[in-house]
Amino acid sequence: MSVTAADIKKLRDMTGAGMMDCKKALNESAGDFDKAIEVLRLKGQKVSAKRAENEANEGAVIALVSEDKTRGVIVKLSSETDFVSKNQGFVDGVNAIAEAALKTFPASKEELMEAATATGTVASALNDLVTKFTEKMELSYERLEAAVVAPYIHMGNKAGVIVGLSAAGDAAYEAGRDVAMQVAAMKPVAVDKDGVDQSIIDKEIEIGIELARKEGKPENLLDKIAKGKLNKFFKDNTLLNQAFVKDSKQNIAGYLNSVEKGLTVTDFKHVTLG
Repeated sequence: MSVTAADIKKLRDMTGAGMMDCKKALNESAGDFDKAIEVLRLKGQKVSAKRAENEANEGAVIALVSEDKTRGVIVKLSSETDFVSKNQGFVDGVNAIAEAALKTFPASKEELMEAATATGTVASALNDLVTKFTEKMELSYERLEAAVVAPYIHMGNKAGVIVGLSAAGDAAYEAGRDVAMQVAAMKPVAVDKDGVDQSIIDKEIEIGIELARKEGKPENLLDKIAKGKLNKFFKDNTLLNQAFVKDSKQNIAGYLNSVEKGLTVTDFKHVTLG
């Protein structure tokens, strides 16, 4: 059958794919729109494979919490260029995936790919975005559950944070928002020193010993000096021990306790582009 300009435009409006790609897909599928969409999706898969070696350091990060504020998710979809990451259609697509993640709250990215969206599954939505924008895209996913979960999205969807707190309530939620902004600004590696990976601790001690040795400190004191530097590392790089950016006279632990006695952070997730 003959493919008309109206058919091509209709398929383009449905998929966002290029005019020539739509024309080829319609010709290949003998004018069947469902089959043409599948052709375009297959093309999207081929695009993704072809560009597998490309870097995807742009994109969008979306953080959402449930209506009762007890669950939160972060979805990051990386792209190759900021031209794509700033496109509203792309951002809307990432939002749709994040909403599916929040609704179904899957335990893993693999389960998220099977989650339902308004038009199919996350896997098909992702493939549609690849087809539309013809760039390599990579999906990341984090989730968190707590008495209260508070979100923060950095300007331009460049980073997303969700913070879980130990108690519910409006005051705790607002404090959580402050702490989420703290995480985005100060990039802690863990909630407190007990959450720091042993490999990081070992590396910091090793660095501390070498620095002390270069400063000419006695060999028998190197380990003690390095452990002192490690305590400084914990103060600067663990969330509860960091100075509060809104009031440097107190740390995050003290700030939360001032909001509600015993209030603390149970966990956080921080996802950034790049």
